[in-house]
Amino acid sequence: MVSIETIIQRSVNPFDPISFKTGNFWRENQEASLTVDSIHKEAMVEIETLVDQMAQDHHSRTIMLLGDSGSGKSYLLGRLKKTLKPKAFFAYIPPWSDHEWMRRHLLRHTVDSLMQVPEGETDSQLMLWLKSLSAFTNRSLKQRIFDDQVWTLLQSNRKKFITHLKKTYQSLGIAQADSFFGILYDLTNPELYPTACEWLRGDDLSEDSLQDLKLKRSIESEEAAWEILANLGKISTETQPIVLCLDNVELVGMGSGGSLNLQPLLSLNTRLHLEGITNFLIIINMVKNSWKTLVQRIQNSDRAGIHKFIFLKRIGLDEAEAIWANRLYPLHQQVSIQPLSPIYPLTRQDLEEKFPSGSKTTPRSVLHLGRQLIETYKIGQPAPPADYGSGLKLLWVEEFKKTHKKVAKISYFSAPERIQMLQTAMEALRLPVAPKFLLSDKLASYSFSYQLSGESESIGVVWSEDPNMKTFFFVMDACRRIIEQHPKTPVYLIRAEKVGESKLKGYKLFKELFTGSPHRHITPHLDSLHYLATYYTLVKEALAGELVIADQEISLTRLQELIRETEILHGCILLQDLGIVPATPKTDSDPSQPEAAPQNLDAKDFILNMVINQHLLGRETAIDNAHAKFDTISPERLNQLIDELIQERKIDLIGPLNDPKSQFISRVPQV
Repeated sequence: MVSIETIIQRSVNPFDPISFKTGNFWRENQEASLTVDSIHKEAMVEIETLVDQMAQDHHSRTIMLLGDSGSGKSYLLGRLKKTLKPKAFFAYIPPWSDHEWMRRHLLRHTVDSLMQVPEGETDSQLMLWLKSLSAFTNRSLKQRIFDDQVWTLLQSNRKKFITHLKKTYQSLGIAQADSFFGILYDLTNPELYPTACEWLRGDDLSEDSLQDLKLKRSIESEEAAWEILANLGKISTETQPIVLCLDNVELVGMGSGGSLNLQPLLSLNTRLHLEGITNFLIIINMVKNSWKTLVQRIQNSDRAGIHKFIFLKRIGLDEAEAIWANRLYPLHQQVSIQPLSPIYPLTRQDLEEKFPSGSKTTPRSVLHLGRQLIETYKIGQPAPPADYGSGLKLLWVEEFKKTHKKVAKISYFSAPERIQMLQTAMEALRLPVAPKFLLSDKLASYSFSYQLSGESESIGVVWSEDPNMKTFFFVMDACRRIIEQHPKTPVYLIRAEKVGESKLKGYKLFKELFTGSPHRHITPHLDSLHYLATYYTLVKEALAGELVIADQEISLTRLQELIRETEILHGCILLQDLGIVPATPKTDSDPSQPEAAPQNLDAKDFILNMVINQHLLGRETAIDNAHAKFDTISPERLNQLIDELIQERKIDLIGPLNDPKSQFISRVPQV
């Protein structure tokens, strides 16, 4: 019979910070079993009450959700999404980098979230929302035009569908009614659904795609994006509210210097209420101290647009103990005789010593303490100083896998988002960067310039992925003008999309400008975007005080240091093509040899970093965790990689040589 002590020693620390990351609730798997219902119960009740009120009157409302760093603000948003799923649709809105794209950002991420399929459903939120519109559900005798088959019949006739919706909502002032209702019709066609979603989220579609949708243009401006977002609220007075969760808003505008400026957002919020746009519950989530520094600079009229302030309280020892019990429960379940205490091997006294009687704390502090105590318990002594480089590498593998799963094409992100990601990576590598290289107001956010170490001249970068050839021509013309003004400045065009046919003006300009030297065309790989997006996620978490490695909250400066130390970004081919990091040397190794495969090297590095981070780990646990991250590598091969690490004296083996199930692996003591 395996003891609870052995179970704890061979397992991953249940308080490892990687396992309690929060953020985008459509991206992070937030286990309900780890939730302590009593924590922030009052806030949950207040918000649910507002949702219930909105179900009756459909008036939009705005909540300011404030709490300490580590108090569980982002986690609470995820709880709301799970708990209130039957009552509302939920959209996660991350911070934006450029106020000039704020409304397009809101629309883009609202639609992205509506495209997600809630747990237990087969349809996306978007289709559930569409089917619940009053135009299809109203069954009064007066309006029963198509009897109970209204949805099916309208699906078969585009003209009737649009006419019916225009008649139903004629008093609401729907912007671009024919185009908007036409898009809603196309959502009902499985073949057109992806393209219709791309239009709805604000992508600049190709001429062929627009023709398929029977439209002339994409959403091209901030005002057009706002009108479409408003339409979603205006026509949904018979449906569930749409909850827009704006997370970590103190980071908005960080692409323009990082200064705290919420005035554009709050002014837009006031406009939403003044225009009577219905059925949106806006939750603005930020750190309490950030709001205190900002509040005096907010216009009184915009403060009035916030209907309710909800402050998250710090937690007491009973709630702290419940957090520990939830984390330790899966380990306790692995033994037949349960420990006397649900928090064994931890004790209430551990909490009382750290948090004296009557004091309050945050969930994050409780989790940090639990990690430190389990770490000491596993190895029988205080753990050596954390290796933050290995911790970052482990976190990187976790985040990169999530990004790879979510981002299937380069156009997933808007042009300003892609540029900001690339710019942020360069800043981590200590390259001077100047935003908005192009002179065009509309296209400036597609560009920046940077300076290589030891070079006097800057290099301009333009990243354009719009498939629409009209937009591509404008980009090429903007490049022509900047090249004429700065003939000694090389310009690099990043573009994976096609560049059109030879008869088009944009194509001709492209061939004129980017065939030869010094200007270059670089074709990015999707893998490079995964690198940039993963790092950008970590940057936003660091700026929000939400990035935790081992026992430390990692600041942006510290993250940049670790990125340089670990050289993680050196694997990004786009950065190699730009001359930012050294190109990966080509080797003559035999690809038929297993040790030559990059995946094997990555898995081997992962196992090493896991052992360094955990100090002591069961051999089988290490194999299971590595296989979960590198599922193309067999457990047998992973076992061989562990043997290699032992032979190389990078990790130690503890236990009987002839019984792998009883073996532990540990980090080699530092001399």
